[in-house]
Amino acid sequence: MCTVYILKSLRSGRYYIGSTTNLGRRLKEHNLGKTKSLKYSRPLEVVFSQDYNSAEEARKVEYKLKSFKSREIIERIIKDKIINLGS
Repeated sequence: MCTVYILKSLRSGRYYIGSTTNLGRRLKEHNLGKTKSLKYSRPLEVVFSQDYNSAEEARKVEYKLKSFKSREIIERIIKDKIINLGS
């Protein structure tokens, strides 16, 4: 099982999208500054997560969400509590 997640920076309010097989471990790594792109955005909190059956499927969804580059889409996903990309 693999999870697509959205983190929110409590410092800047910006969002970060990722995928992992262990969300607790990954959040801890992000908050310890082990991800260069998020080092100065800490602390971070998980505002959304959705599980997928395979890492391949989760990565496809992650990359698709990142390609939108839209705060509006991310906030709609958080509000609706589901990623719905259609077919």
